[in-house]
Amino acid sequence: MDEVIKALLSFMDKGGPVLWAIAALTLILWTLVLERVWYYKTTFKQDKSEVLKQWEARTERKSWNAHQVREKLISRMNLKINEHLAFIQALVALAPLFGLLGTVWGMIEVFNIMAVTGGGDAKSMAGGVSKATIPTMAGMVAALSGVFSNTYVTSIASRESELLADSLTTDH
Repeated sequence: MDEVIKALLSFMDKGGPVLWAIAALTLILWTLVLERVWYYKTTFKQDKSEVLKQWEARTERKSWNAHQVREKLISRMNLKINEHLAFIQALVALAPLFGLLGTVWGMIEVFNIMAVTGGGDAKSMAGGVSKATIPTMAGMVAALSGVFSNTYVTSIASRESELLADSLTTDH
C-alpha cells in the first residue's frame, strides 16, 4: 500500500500543482454524481410517495386551483430531482480547461528552462513537457468520465420527472 501512495504522489508531482486542482475537481464531481445516484435509488422514492399521497388526498382535481397545486408539487419535486445537476455540468466543462491550464503551466516551465540554459538541456525541458501533458490527460479523463456520468444522472432525472408528472392524474 505504501508503494501505491508513493507512486501516486510521484505522479502528482510530475503533473505540477494544477494536477492537484484537477484531482479535487474530479473528487467533487464524483461525490455529487454518487450523491445523485444515491438520492434517485433511495430518498426519491419516499419523496415521490409523499407527493402522490398529497395529490391523492385531494377530492377535487379538475379546477384551475387543482392544476396550480399539481404544478407546485411537480415543480418542488423537480427542484429536488435536478439538484446539483447544473454544478455537475459546470465541473465537467471545467475539467478540460484545468487541463489546458496545466499545459500552459508546464510550457512556461519549458520556456523558462530554455531561457536559463540557452535551450540545450533536453533533460530539463522533458520535466516541463511532462508537467504540460499529464494535466492535459488528467483533465480530459476527468471530463470524459464526467460526461458519461452526467448523461446517466440527467437521463434518470428527466425520466423520473416525466413519470412523476404522469402519476399526478387529473382523472377525478
